[in-house]
Amino acid sequence: MTLVGIGVLIIGIAFAIISIFVARTLNNLAHVLNGVDETVKKLPDQLDGVMNQTAEVLGQSRDTLADVNEKIRTLSPLFYIIGDVGESSRKLTSSLVDMTSSLKKNTNDGKTVVNEENLRGLYGAIAFSYFLTKRKKAMKAALDHTNQK
Repeated sequence: MTLVGIGVLIIGIAFAIISIFVARTLNNLAHVLNGVDETVKKLPDQLDGVMNQTAEVLGQSRDTLADVNEKIRTLSPLFYIIGDVGESSRKLTSSLVDMTSSLKKNTNDGKTVVNEENLRGLYGAIAFSYFLTKRKKAMKAALDHTNQK
């Protein structure tokens, strides 16, 4: 054999090895494409199922929304009543705040008069004697009550 024959033999063996590798790769690719083909064939049925379920969910959502709207319509008068009560209580509280501010001003005016007239001691003595009188009556009533038993 000559060198040309040996070179051709080596090229032939390399070509055979490459052919086997390419054949196996193409065979695996054919299996993958068969799997894709099966998946694509199932796709329309799966999409039909998904669309049917979506339509069902949308129908149920529409029914639920209609039910919620009906319940809100039923509760609306209650919310109006609660709003009216809140507004009334706000007006009442506002009136009480105005009255309290007026009383505070009147009390401060009276305090100013007492301080200017130096009547603080006199008012204190009157208040103390009133307190003692009330206390004495309460103690007497308690003694009478225990004596009756």
